[in-house]
Amino acid sequence: MKLKLTGVHHLTAVTAQASENVRFYTRTLGMRLIKKTVNQDDVRAYHLFYGDGMATPGSDLTFFDWPTMPRERRGGQSITRTGLRVTGADALAWWTERFDEFGVQHGEMTERDGRLVLDLEDFEGQRLSLVDDGGLGEGAPWLDSPVPAHYQIRGLGPITMTVAHLAPTAALLTQAMGMEEARVYPNPEAPQHTVHVFAMEGEGPAAELHVAVRPDLPRARLGAGGVHHVAFRVPTAAEHSAWDVHLRRLGVQTSGVIDRYYFRSIYFREPNGVLFELATDGPGFTVDEPLAHLGERLSLPPFLEPHRAEIEAQLKPLVFDRP
Repeated sequence: MKLKLTGVHHLTAVTAQASENVRFYTRTLGMRLIKKTVNQDDVRAYHLFYGDGMATPGSDLTFFDWPTMPRERRGGQSITRTGLRVTGADALAWWTERFDEFGVQHGEMTERDGRLVLDLEDFEGQRLSLVDDGGLGEGAPWLDSPVPAHYQIRGLGPITMTVAHLAPTAALLTQAMGMEEARVYPNPEAPQHTVHVFAMEGEGPAAELHVAVRPDLPRARLGAGGVHHVAFRVPTAAEHSAWDVHLRRLGVQTSGVIDRYYFRSIYFREPNGVLFELATDGPGFTVDEPLAHLGERLSLPPFLEPHRAEIEAQLKPLVFDRP
């Protein structure tokens, strides 16, 4: 069996303000709240999933809600920017006007690694970029979005991580995870340093991990506005189990296969300390809710359902206007 990763599956970040988070990502960015659940390892915290209209794997930007957590301390050995795919220069121009109207902090439209991009930050300083994907990669519009279908966010990619030392990370990515080092470009935040692009089996930015090398930065501290981990796509459960065997044979310490109900997961840290996950495309978010009603109620996996009353009692209600 040939093992391959087919792109970014999801990215999980941290918020300390869940209601405002929902407002920003659904109302301002026009993404769909596709699952409202809890962190399965900390059921006192919401786990919120945003995606495209069909909850396509690779469109999921997710957040743990930890209200008491301070802001992230920026630095290296962390994921430092999340790409959100749109198509065309006209889309980026439309978003520039929208961000001005909504008071969203953003940069200028520019070219990076051969693509047009527009950098922005959410209300907690989460670093995002809208990236022209040239129409490559999956993406399904959400009909109820406040953003016109032509301009909507289609999915994730590329994801940028920043490390002090490239060689050990590159060895894991290429020798253990099957990625290919495709090219290098100057770091826009520090042109004396470089960013290395590692490509997976999929198409365009949806299947890229960018590794910025910054030995000059202190280690980041996780907090609100920061990123917890990034997950990569594995097509089938059989391949997923084989990945765990493969990684362990190479001496990578993994969590083993964990059933997250909506997908199966394997967690491990790359040599600079960034947390990676391998996640299956299925069974998906419609396993417990119909597609038309995703995200409308608190969803719990079967092993947590008997504790619903206790879990709901300790969660602060989300207050936001649906699009």
